[in-house]
Amino acid sequence: MTTATTTGLPAAVRESVGRFVAFLETGATEGLFAPDVFADLTLPHWRVQTQGAEELVAGKTSFHPPSGRTRVEKVMATDGGYVLKVEERWEDGGEQWYCREAFLCDLDDEGRITELSVYCTGDWDTAAVARHAEAVTLLRP
Repeated sequence: MTTATTTGLPAAVRESVGRFVAFLETGATEGLFAPDVFADLTLPHWRVQTQGAEELVAGKTSFHPPSGRTRVEKVMATDGGYVLKVEERWEDGGEQWYCREAFLCDLDDEGRITELSVYCTGDWDTAAVARHAEAVTLLRP
């Protein structure tokens, strides 16, 4: 579910963002990652690196299932790629979950991600979301 505009972005970026959101929501990976993609994932209290598309997908899926809704907040084209800021919401084990992530993506000539840096808030369960809502009034969603 994209809410940020992608108008004016290079076609390769728009297409990759669409594939990336599909990956987050369904696990679809076709055309998204180069076979030897390197990923560096930073969480609040942990850091993980992967090499190769299969390892990256397995690693991401181990943190939470590819399902739910993804709200794209911002996309910025860079030299050779883009930065993507999203909010994810999903259900797992009867619990509602939430996280915010920023992805820095480098693309090859075929529009596949060759290097990925991820910065994640960590996964918040329903109780954490409720505590946050009680303590903080956000100015923007």
